[in-house]
Parts: sequence; C-alpha cells; structure tokens
Amino acid sequence: MPGLGLLVTGGRGQLGTDLAALASTKDGWLTHAPGSAELDVSEADAVEDAVHGIACAARDAGLRPVVISAGAYTAVDAAETDEDRALAINGTGAGLLAKACAARDVPLIHLSTDYVFPGDGTRPYEPGDATGPRSAYGRTKLAGERAVLDSGALAYVVRTQWVYGSTGKNFVRTMVRLESSRDTLSVVDDQVGCPTWTVDLASGLLDLAVLATGPNPPEQRLLHCAGGGETTWYRFTQAIFTELGADPDRVKPCTSADFPSPVKRPPYSVLSPKSWESAGLTPLRPWREALTAAFAEQGERFRTA
Repeated sequence: MPGLGLLVTGGRGQLGTDLAALASTKDGWLTHAPGSAELDVSEADAVEDAVHGIACAARDAGLRPVVISAGAYTAVDAAETDEDRALAINGTGAGLLAKACAARDVPLIHLSTDYVFPGDGTRPYEPGDATGPRSAYGRTKLAGERAVLDSGALAYVVRTQWVYGSTGKNFVRTMVRLESSRDTLSVVDDQVGCPTWTVDLASGLLDLAVLATGPNPPEQRLLHCAGGGETTWYRFTQAIFTELGADPDRVKPCTSADFPSPVKRPPYSVLSPKSWESAGLTPLRPWREALTAAFAEQGERFRTA
C-alpha cells in the first residue's frame, strides 16, 4: 500500500516529538508535526488549513493522509482554575479537528487519558466501562472524546496513561533530577497505573494509522493503549533509581494525603490492552522492560534539563 501523509498536532510535545521522529524513518512517508505555537487547535481556520494542507499534499504524492492528535492541555492542576482554556483545547479543539477531517475524508487518531474514569476500579478499565472524571482535566478530555466520536469522521480515540519521554516535563525526568539532589525521596504508593514510554506508544499509534488508512480499518473506535502491567508511583520511582544505578531504598513510600493537591488523582486507573489486541494491534511491552530500554537508548537525554 502507499505510505502515509501524516499530520501530528502537538508535534513539539514529548509524544509528538517521538511520533515525528519515528515517522521520519518510514520510507516514502510525508510528515508535518507543528507545535502548539504553530497550530492552535482551538482556532478553526488554522485547523481547517492544516488538515486541508496534509490532505492535498498527501494525495498529490500518492500517499494516504491521516491525522494524529497528540497535543493537549495537560496541566492537570492548573486546569482546575483554567477549565475554559483546557476545554477550548481538549474539547472544542478536538471537535474542530475531527470536523475538518470528516469534511476531507481524512482518518483521525485522537489521544485521551485514564482521567476520564473515576479511578475507583478494581480491575483494568475496558473502553466500554462507565466514565466519571473527577477533575477539570478529565472532564475536558471526555468532552473531546465525545466530539471526536460524534463528528462523522473515521476517527479513533486512544486512551493512554502515565506517559513519559526523554523530552518535556514528565515524571521520569523529574525523578532523575531529584535523585541527584536529595538523599531520600517520598513518593505516593496508593495510586496504581501503568507507565507508558512515548517511543512504544508512538510505534503503536503509527501501526494504528496504517490500519486506519487501509482497506479494512478496525471497527472499534475507542481503544486503550498503555504499557503492560501495573505499578505505583513509588515502585516506578524505585525502578527509575535502579536504572540510574542509585539505591532504590532511598525512595520511601507515602500516601496521597501527604501531598495535598487541588486534583483528586485516580487511585486505580489501569487500562486493559484487550481492545488494542482485538483491533489487530500488538499490545505494548511490559512497563518495566520498556523503562530499561528507554534508559539504554535515551538515558543521557533523560538527564538533560
């Protein structure tokens, strides 16, 4: 089949960066990955122009156009007092992108989050489980999901969680920095999820993009994709210290109550891989294996401010 003509929104973010880098290795593909400063998804005219541009460029080159929406308002705490702006990007912006894709018959893959769930589960969440976000961030992301799935576009919503990469702000980079500046570190041990390396996630999303633009796109439009297994932030941090060659016993467990926050973080929000596998896609490798690979391949970048 022909290659892809790919538009990645949020192309300067940690996931967008890895999506663009991986796509650039694909022979014959065309990739445009503007950052949020170049493409504000809450601006209708800009979104229309961007989708029109990739559709025309791809088809003129004999390629299949597709959009991956990797940008979002992700400042979870700040969204509690800035929900209008978060909704403009995560909700309205997602809808504008989906509408533009529908008008030009361009498939869309939109990233969402475990925060759409209440986080009180006892087993991994399936796509059809009841939502019930407990934060402004979660509410705005759920609004975006609904706008995308109701748009009439050939669109897929992919929920993921605990994402980290070697660029931008994320938990792994923060823990790497703190390891070098503190004798001990207290980390919450009562929130359970699954770390997801952006390189693995990007690879999975590109596999979905190939299927979505093919003759038999997956029927299920709401999917979960995260690293395999589950852990707590405390255990995750111990593993990070191990990868750094530091003593994991320097990490001490604590509870969420020890770190008051305007946002109620999900106590349990593990995402099941069953929907991803049912769509004909390979589930991501176990989170611990991925963390070792991340440090082996990009360790120095994790240490860079």
